[in-house]
Amino acid sequence: MSLNIISNYAANVAHRNLQASDADATRSLAKLSSGTRVVSARDDAASMAIGARLNAESQSLKTATVNVGQANSMLQIADGGMATIDNVLVRMKSLAVQASSGNLSDTERGFLDDEYGNLTDEINRVAGTTKFNDVQLLGSGGGVESDPTAVGTAVTSAQGIQGLTFSANSPIASTDTITFDMQNVAGNTILTLSNGTVSQSLDVTELGAATGTDTIGVGQTKELNFDELGIKLKLNENFGAAVDSAAANANDFDGDGTGDTGATVQIGLRATSASAALADVDFQIGSGNTANDRFTIQLTAVDAGSLGTASGSTALQSSDLSNQTNAQAAIETVGNAINDLQSARASIGVYQNRLDFAAQNLSTTQENTEAARSTLMDLDVASEMTTFSSKQVLVQSGVAMLAQANQMPQNLLRLLQ
Repeated sequence: MSLNIISNYAANVAHRNLQASDADATRSLAKLSSGTRVVSARDDAASMAIGARLNAESQSLKTATVNVGQANSMLQIADGGMATIDNVLVRMKSLAVQASSGNLSDTERGFLDDEYGNLTDEINRVAGTTKFNDVQLLGSGGGVESDPTAVGTAVTSAQGIQGLTFSANSPIASTDTITFDMQNVAGNTILTLSNGTVSQSLDVTELGAATGTDTIGVGQTKELNFDELGIKLKLNENFGAAVDSAAANANDFDGDGTGDTGATVQIGLRATSASAALADVDFQIGSGNTANDRFTIQLTAVDAGSLGTASGSTALQSSDLSNQTNAQAAIETVGNAINDLQSARASIGVYQNRLDFAAQNLSTTQENTEAARSTLMDLDVASEMTTFSSKQVLVQSGVAMLAQANQMPQNLLRLLQ
């Protein structure tokens, strides 16, 4: 090869090899610092694609495991409520047996009936308040629901009254007319319900849309309990405007801008015994969008309006101990209620056992998915460290050889001397 000054072929070769060695060392260093074998798609495009899916699957399975735990927690709350109701039913059965004895007068039997009726209300209270994240678990609390749109013109969902529910022992008769009266009293908005004999007032000022601090949000509901009348009002977001209108116009329940003398509603559904159906609850326990990835829990109502109807024809809330005949019938009714409760409680146990197996399967699947992802994506540190050391030697050697190549043109100077 000829000797020349303009081009230094040896230096160019050394520089090219040094660049390649430095790039390899940099990629190796990136892998070691990140702990992953595939830093970018250029390292292994197929493994990166599969690894990304496996990583998403693994994270989804972790979330699904949390959902299983939530489902178990919900069922545990339901089981605890049922255990309380079971204790109440045992006491009611004892009262029914005692009241069935002929040695008691109706007066003494009436004392037992008072406790019996209060225990029925307690079952409804427990059922109505046993919730998980505002999901009813044991029933609506018994009683009778009435749709205001079907029984009144001024009292409708447009004015914020979404529904009325009557407790089993409400003093309101099917022939009663209930008066709704909302007006401004000394700066506060007061809602009064009355059947002409019994009345009860609640301050609803804070529910006002304009100035209230507890305004009902869009799509949300709130419940007002008129316990003396045995009535619960379910309110929607429109109630805030009705409160404001009543405050501004002295007494304006229907929101027409003029004063009212009170909105009256004829309750025609009061005589009908009913309990609101419980909606099924779906828990996502898989990473896919199929029926097998969801766990559906079918809840059974165990309030006083439901207990006794599956094993017999009489609901628990329809029974009483007012006389010996009714007391004797109540023995069978309470017995049927106990059977219904145990059936509902057994289904809770079945769901819990299924969830335990689902949790075990999720743990195993997550473990194996993570292992598969690790095989594709995780770095063999020992092997990569060996590669990095080799590239470091090449870089150092390349730097030394480039320096030597740059010295070669100096030999030509001797020819020019």
